[in-house]
Amino acid sequence: MSLTVSSPPRTIRIASRKSQLALVQTYWVQEQLQKHFPGRTFEVHTMSTQGDKILDVALAKIGDKGLFTKELEVGMLNNETDFAVHSLKDLPTRLPQGLVLGCVTARENPADALVVHEKHKDKQLDTLPEGAVIGTSSLRRLAQLRHHFPHLAFKDIRGNLNTRLGKLDAGEYDALILAVAGLERLGMSDRIHQVIPSEVSLHAVGQGALGIECRAEDSEIIEILQVIQHQPTAYRCYAERAFLRELEGGCQVPIGVNTHLDGDTLTLTGMVASLDGQRLIKDTITGAASDAEQIGIQLAQLLREKGAKAILDEIFAQIQR
Repeated sequence: MSLTVSSPPRTIRIASRKSQLALVQTYWVQEQLQKHFPGRTFEVHTMSTQGDKILDVALAKIGDKGLFTKELEVGMLNNETDFAVHSLKDLPTRLPQGLVLGCVTARENPADALVVHEKHKDKQLDTLPEGAVIGTSSLRRLAQLRHHFPHLAFKDIRGNLNTRLGKLDAGEYDALILAVAGLERLGMSDRIHQVIPSEVSLHAVGQGALGIECRAEDSEIIEILQVIQHQPTAYRCYAERAFLRELEGGCQVPIGVNTHLDGDTLTLTGMVASLDGQRLIKDTITGAASDAEQIGIQLAQLLREKGAKAILDEIFAQIQR
């Protein structure tokens, strides 16, 4: 791979949140790039975001425009760092002027996972007792689970993964719903009690993939990042992000997706649900992977025609109260 670089090569500064999961993901990116460019220096710069600091308010109440990304983006725009590593599900679909999605890495399992208290180790989602308290901060998970399991109780939970697992083990919750990918990246696969099928819970847009954000005009960084770009994952995530963007939804709205790539054929399933789970609209579109964004836009338009807009308008009104 040929690169047009300055001489001597500049030190490349990577922005990351301070959470354990964020750092595991960022150090993985650093390691991969270091392997491809042994003569370069890649430094990790950490910072806290608004989403890391406000832990006593439900995510949906805070608002999600850059909740976990804004501080990292300011650093790039001020030329303090060169690119930022995000869980792609946390990255808004509309980026600040001057920044772009430089690459998308290979996706881990994007599914949701059920993690249970020891006393429920013989249970699955459909066999948990009536009134069992399920911890989740995601309106997407909440709405879908209320739709399928109205006999369960749901309670908001915030904090990093270890904090949430500690609350579960202390008996504050009967079970948690977490991302399979996050648990696996932190070496906690043994806590996964059940991988929830997509028929029950469509995953978040971009879940399981990393998105690398950088300055739009920094061609050197964009070229460097291409060594960890995973095009099959990128196609899937481009379709998902276009779907979410067209619906004007954020990561804290009950919008779920599932994508499948078969050769050059991309299949996208999308869902919008009411907060109480009573109304759930779902449909699927298939097309060429090279038309990924258009597939997402078309599916959003289809769901809007089927009633998704009315559901989302109602949700936004409730959240803003």
